[in-house]
Amino acid sequence: MSTRWERRLQAAAACSLVIVYAALSHYCNSTDAHGLGAAVALAPLTLLFLVFAWRSMPVWPATAASIALAFVLVYLWPVLTRSFSLFYLVQESSIYTLLGLTFASSLRRNRTALCTHLADKVHGPLSSPEIAYTRRVTAAWAIFFFTIAAVSILLYAGAPLRVWSIYINFCVMPLVATMFVGEYLVRRRVLPQIKRVGVMASVRVYFANPT
Repeated sequence: MSTRWERRLQAAAACSLVIVYAALSHYCNSTDAHGLGAAVALAPLTLLFLVFAWRSMPVWPATAASIALAFVLVYLWPVLTRSFSLFYLVQESSIYTLLGLTFASSLRRNRTALCTHLADKVHGPLSSPEIAYTRRVTAAWAIFFFTIAAVSILLYAGAPLRVWSIYINFCVMPLVATMFVGEYLVRRRVLPQIKRVGVMASVRVYFANPT
C-alpha cells in the first residue's frame, strides 16, 4: 500500500474516531447515561496517561502508576458520574485556552510569532509584509481559541446542557475548519506571491524541522 493511501486511511480513522467520540459525548450530555458519560470523558486523558507511563517508565513503575490510577478512578467514580459534564467543560476549555495562550505567548517582544515560525519553514525567508501578516494571523488564532473557550463556559453556565453539548461537540471543529479556509482566502488576496502549500504539507514540514 502506498504511503499516500496509508495517510488517507489514518486521516479517515482519526476523523471517524473524533465523530464517534463527539456523538457519544453529546448522547451522554443529553440523557441520563452518567456512567457512560464519565467513561467517555475520562477515556482520552486516561489513555494519554497510560501511553506516557508505559513508554517513559520501566515496567514496575509503569505498573504501579497504572494501578494507582485505577484506584483513584474507582474511588472518585461516584463524583465523576455525578459531574461528568463539568469534567468535559474543564477538559475542553483548558485545551482551547492552552492553544490560545500558546499563540498569544509567541507574540511577546523578542519572540517569533508561531505562524511566522511555521511560514518561515515552508516559504522562508519571509519578507517584512509576510512577517507582519503572519503576526496578525497568530493574534487572530489566539483570539479565536480564547473565544471558543469563553463561549463554551458561558453556554455551560447559562444555556441548557444540550445546547452547550451541541456547540462543543458539533460546532467547534467546523468553526476551526472555517477559520483555516478563511485565513487561506485572505492570504491569497493579501500575499498573492506566496507559493500555495497545503495545510498538511505545512504541518509535515514543521514537525520535520521543529526548531
